[in-house]
Amino acid sequence: MKKITIAVDGFSSCGKSTLAKAIAVELDYGYVDTGAMYRATTLYFLRNKIDLKNNEEVQNALCHVNISFKSLEGKNCTFLNDENVEEEIREMEVSNWVSPVATISSVRRAMVAQQREMGKEKGVVMDGRDIGTVVFPDAELKIFLTANMEIRAQRRYDELISKGQKVKRSEIATNLSERDRIDSTREDSPLRKADDAIEIDNSNLTKEEQMELALKLIQEKMSLQV
Repeated sequence: MKKITIAVDGFSSCGKSTLAKAIAVELDYGYVDTGAMYRATTLYFLRNKIDLKNNEEVQNALCHVNISFKSLEGKNCTFLNDENVEEEIREMEVSNWVSPVATISSVRRAMVAQQREMGKEKGVVMDGRDIGTVVFPDAELKIFLTANMEIRAQRRYDELISKGQKVKRSEIATNLSERDRIDSTREDSPLRKADDAIEIDNSNLTKEEQMELALKLIQEKMSLQV
């Protein structure tokens, strides 16, 4: 059957990556976590004390940001200049800065170019905030995930606690709200639901129920391909 491009967009901590990874495994498709790409770029900027308001400094820094993905022991890992940074990019310091970094047009252009190259052959599942609207506006299937804030904050809290990080639930909720605001109001590629995207509110869905619904949508789209 002809391969398609699947875009999974939505707000932070809605389970985009979890769903996208599961779909990729089920279909034997490639998987690209675009959020991790912005997080890795943010980590590089933080480490090197890049002035986000200095466009020339940002542009020069981007020339030294090389992001790739590798599967290690069944886990998708993000590599920044050949260093596995999967754990570090999930920490709160990066979370607090990733949305401001992602508003920078030169950063977005650099990431989008890499993302389009990764998915040019189709057979890819990509999750983020502008996949269905900017990166792959012609994707055969666009899913937009959402969930209520309380559930999103709890999911993120549980994830970080399980990794041994000391965080407060209130701090996480504040971070998510601010990221929503920045992502939805930025001038360049704001977070929004594509007109032809199918919205899934997973507030009260199990992972299995969500996956079952997604696979049904995928089968419908694939049946239309010639």
